[in-house]
Amino acid sequence: STQSTWETQVKMKTIYSSRTINIQKGVKVSVRSRVVTISGPRGTLKKSFKHLPVDIIVKGHQLQVDVWWGKRSHIACVRTVGSHLRNMMIGVTKGFEYQMALVYAHFPITAAPASEGKVLNISNFLGEKLTRSVKMAQGVVVKRSENKDELVLQGNDLELVSQSAASIHTATLVKGKDIRKFLDGIYVSKKGAIGETKQPQHSTCVCVVCIKSLLISLLRCPRAVQWAQGRSGVCICGKQQQ
Repeated sequence: STQSTWETQVKMKTIYSSRTINIQKGVKVSVRSRVVTISGPRGTLKKSFKHLPVDIIVKGHQLQVDVWWGKRSHIACVRTVGSHLRNMMIGVTKGFEYQMALVYAHFPITAAPASEGKVLNISNFLGEKLTRSVKMAQGVVVKRSENKDELVLQGNDLELVSQSAASIHTATLVKGKDIRKFLDGIYVSKKGAIGETKQPQHSTCVCVVCIKSLLISLLRCPRAVQWAQGRSGVCICGKQQQ
């Protein structure tokens, strides 16, 4: 008689994984059935985490996120939930801001906020007569910046502000043409908390003055990246960024 050997693969689980987030001053936090409500000077944000197997507990001036007997994917949720909660606290205290640059080579792009900043009307894109209307997400306001050819989006919810910026960017995508030559569009140049904006990490250079440098940064040229790393604040073409 022959005996068959069955090999079973045992996946180890972590008994306990936890992460604490400090509650900022002037912020009130309440948790009920994994639905977190955070209130601050700028307003109130509410977010549900019922789809994640985590425990969220308020302990004094700290928020604690726990996972019991979690697999690798479950443990990764601890840091994700902590980041969401931290962004919610920043939103109700400082708020988030996205700055977008209007880039064009010949036809000036006209961007006019309407309905008290809830709608953005974009016209004369690549010389087209069509007027594109982009609605902002709830709680997001768009306005013209003091700088030339620049838009400012502000709101409390980071996800809604970033989604509104993405909607504006996708509304001005060049179709049916070579995007290496036609670089017209509206791009995110800076983002962060209000008053603390900085350039996104994925871009090496965002210089509105020089279209050629924007082309090199979009193509991710290794030589351009190496050049930009050694010249912070200076465009690839040598012009000082504003």
